[in-house]
Amino acid sequence: MSDKIIENNQVTVMGEVAGPFTFSHGVFGEGFYMVDVLVKRLSNSDDRIPLMISERLIDVTQDYTGCFIKASGQFRSYNRHEEQKNHLVLSVFVRELEFIDEELDGAKTNQIELEGYICKAPIYRKTPLGREIADLLLAVNRPYGKSDYIPCICWGRNARYASGFEVGEHVRILGRIQSREYLKKLSETETETRIAYEVSVSKLECLEEAMV
Repeated sequence: MSDKIIENNQVTVMGEVAGPFTFSHGVFGEGFYMVDVLVKRLSNSDDRIPLMISERLIDVTQDYTGCFIKASGQFRSYNRHEEQKNHLVLSVFVRELEFIDEELDGAKTNQIELEGYICKAPIYRKTPLGREIADLLLAVNRPYGKSDYIPCICWGRNARYASGFEVGEHVRILGRIQSREYLKKLSETETETRIAYEVSVSKLECLEEAMV
């Protein structure tokens, strides 16, 4: 059961470590730490992707800034309560980690495969230039009755196709994790730059089984 569950959420990213580890939390004496990795896009800009790593996988007291790593695991979410609202926090939970010489030319540096259920009605829209976009929220099951909630964005034909999905439909998605900065208004005079994460979808399909 648990192996099958893990197959429905697989991520591999390769990139440059952007800074030192920071402590996240501990579970049964095992410490988990956060670190950002810069992953190149085809356009040569970077996605800044947060990794959650166990202290048992790597010496978290060392600073590996500038090193290149390959990390595989799952894209996970949890709700953080702030300002009377729940804020969805996303990161890659790392199961395997290795150092690489550098980013490999032409290698797939950012890949994700998800299988889950549509848990909100898709939001379909067009940009001022006529580009079609659809936003999805996918519930991906984990062992022990937990789920991760992953925002996904589709473009063009995929957006048109996704706009017809109904809540509860079972879908499979292939794509990449992307980051984008936005300004959060804190008060009338204060704003803060934050980073949002989502899956940019390259392929998607509706599976026959539906959740009732």
